[in-house]
Amino acid sequence: MKLMAVASLGISILLFLYAFYVLILCGLSLWGRRRSVPRANPSTWPLVTVQLPIYNEGGVVERLLRAVMALDYPLDRLEIQVLDDSTDETAQLVKQLVVHYQALGYPVELLRRPNRNGYKAGALTYGLRRAQGEFIALFDADFVPPPDFLRRTIPVLLADPTIAAVQARWSHLNASQSWITRAQALMLDAHFMVDQAARSAAGLPVNFNGSAGVWRREAIEAAGGWETDTLTEDLDLSYRAQLAGWRIVFVPDVAVPGEIPATLPAFKSQQFRWAKGTTQTFRKLIGRIWRSHWPWWKRVVATLHLSGYFTHLLAVLLLLLSGPLLRYSAERPWTVILGLGLLAVPLIYGLSQQALYPDWPRRLWVIPILFVIGTGLTLSNTRAILEALLGLSSEFRRTPKGERATRGEPEMDPMGWIEGAFTLYALFLAWWAWRHGLDGVVPFLLCYALGYGIVAGFSLSPPPPAREAIAPARTPLKEADRSGPFPR
Repeated sequence: MKLMAVASLGISILLFLYAFYVLILCGLSLWGRRRSVPRANPSTWPLVTVQLPIYNEGGVVERLLRAVMALDYPLDRLEIQVLDDSTDETAQLVKQLVVHYQALGYPVELLRRPNRNGYKAGALTYGLRRAQGEFIALFDADFVPPPDFLRRTIPVLLADPTIAAVQARWSHLNASQSWITRAQALMLDAHFMVDQAARSAAGLPVNFNGSAGVWRREAIEAAGGWETDTLTEDLDLSYRAQLAGWRIVFVPDVAVPGEIPATLPAFKSQQFRWAKGTTQTFRKLIGRIWRSHWPWWKRVVATLHLSGYFTHLLAVLLLLLSGPLLRYSAERPWTVILGLGLLAVPLIYGLSQQALYPDWPRRLWVIPILFVIGTGLTLSNTRAILEALLGLSSEFRRTPKGERATRGEPEMDPMGWIEGAFTLYALFLAWWAWRHGLDGVVPFLLCYALGYGIVAGFSLSPPPPAREAIAPARTPLKEADRSGPFPR
């Protein structure tokens, strides 16, 4: 029993250290707000290739292509690759749209591979072999780049030849759709305006987020190109490029709207992929990071960054150990340590909202919802972490997007039964602690029970019925719709 108590205390201390790391990021992000990103004033614009990886996303592809064709950039310096791996009606829709825009004189081509090997990383590699651009801009299908995106990001790359990539901030097309999307928007805002902003300003490792960014082609090739052995090919390439001596810069003043997963099962599936891919990248690169010439503090930050999802595993272990310890120990030192660590939660989210929105105090009510949902996802993400550590592979599952994009929506997840069992376990422990006067533990246990209960309910609910098939393309961009100083 003493060993279990020591393990519980050790887990609590590790969770507190991760929270302390978050507090450091909060401070660095405030310091970084005073720094501006240098930009060059080019006399001539370089050739840019825009890559659009698509897979069965007909509900949003028309919107994406319309936005990309409206980019305010010289058309004779632009190349647009539609990398379509679709196996449903999206393929025909994409073909129609590409033919239409080609007829209007836009430099767009459709590239289809004979197979889907390597998923998104494979598609990007396939397109890169045929690309002519010095710089490669990437947008996932659910993003809507603003017309001035390239004019505001390319000058950052031109200002410093050591910059491998520029990452723009994600904003949100459907944040107000539901409490689920509001919680995700809060999470993403904190990632960009605190996490990414802090690490970029301090010269620490920054990750490309897979969309709404521009890469220097030379850096991609110098780092070894896109590799397919993780589910987060963007994070993997980011670290390999920085280990090779390049830098990645986050530009918070450039925002690209994107679509947030509209349902909890879709969000859970996305988080599973991110947790597993991040852990795969940790397993793949952690040795290389610690053998590198980076200063020790930079290696520590990289380790905390890549192992960030381990907090989910630690949270599950802490709950499992709570049962035996509640019976034999009246003092709960881990509750005090954990309570201090949780102070970082409202701070990181509050700072991100304060940086972005004038009415930020009115948005803070979402923080408890995100905290509960995040707790409920710890079991699924723990499974993802263990699969990654054990070297178990899994298929890349896209996140459903668009109002009609219900095909590919996660089906009933058997993991819901385990989440339901953990709900009952946490409820029993909360009742037992309350009966024995251990009031300090009760809020933590109730948070576990509520989070697992909500996620279990959604996991075991049948998926919604399939909606109508994708409609034909409607009102694509007309030649006169293209605005900006650059003529066609």
